[in-house]
Amino acid sequence: MTKRQDKRIKIIGWLLFFLAIGFFCLQMGYLFIHQRFQVEYIDNRIFYMINIICVLCLSLGILFLLTLTKKWKLAVASIVILFIIINSVLLVIGNSKIKNVTSISPDFKHVLAIKQNTKTGEAVYYRNYYGILALPKETLPYKTDGEFKVEWLANDVAVVTYKATDKTIHQFIGTYGDRGGGLSYYYVGAEIQGAWKSEDIELISSPDGISVTQNGQTETFDWDQIVQFGTLAIVLTENNQAKWTISLNEDFTIDSSSATSPSGGISVYRATMDENKPFVLTYDGAN
Repeated sequence: MTKRQDKRIKIIGWLLFFLAIGFFCLQMGYLFIHQRFQVEYIDNRIFYMINIICVLCLSLGILFLLTLTKKWKLAVASIVILFIIINSVLLVIGNSKIKNVTSISPDFKHVLAIKQNTKTGEAVYYRNYYGILALPKETLPYKTDGEFKVEWLANDVAVVTYKATDKTIHQFIGTYGDRGGGLSYYYVGAEIQGAWKSEDIELISSPDGISVTQNGQTETFDWDQIVQFGTLAIVLTENNQAKWTISLNEDFTIDSSSATSPSGGISVYRATMDENKPFVLTYDGAN
């Protein structure tokens, strides 16, 4: 081995060693703020994955920096394998107690995170504020049976369809943006007043409520059957179950001071555990 190659190996070894120290400090910092501020990793499995990466970096760094005998290399490898097995087992056990539902937005800017206690069925929605760190924001209103389906209707709107323990269907919306510049609160139903159409579906929003027509069948929802999430989406409900989600697309603009027709489109998504896609509707005039 030439001196140049030896120097390159030493540099890689030191980089791996410092990476290991960095991951170790990250874990120590996490344990401190978790204890003091109830901050959690956005997915509990991240803790064990970082442990594994930290030990791999440390062991490889040692192998690159030090000249070890075959006996010592075998000992290091055995310790690393044992550590990986232990953390993998803990990861599986932890995920069997707290089920992590994690989904990244199409533009990789937002993360939807839900953690469900598999024993009680209680599910909590987490909001990430610090990259991979998150704080609990709210508890889903119904205990779940553990089955979740996530669909991103826009880069900042995620629909979670899930079954409650009584087999009813519900939808929870994670919203991460705004269509009105963030200056004021507004109601989605009021902003989409009028008729909206696509080839397969028609929606009408009026002062009396919202109606959805598909395949010749019309469902009508009064305003007390409509639940708003953030300022980007609403869920239409009937008999204590979700029926449809309506969200404002990214090209939708809010201009309450203007009398002009709405610009941009909306998405309509049926509440079902079966595979389905949202309908994109465009404005078709005042109803």
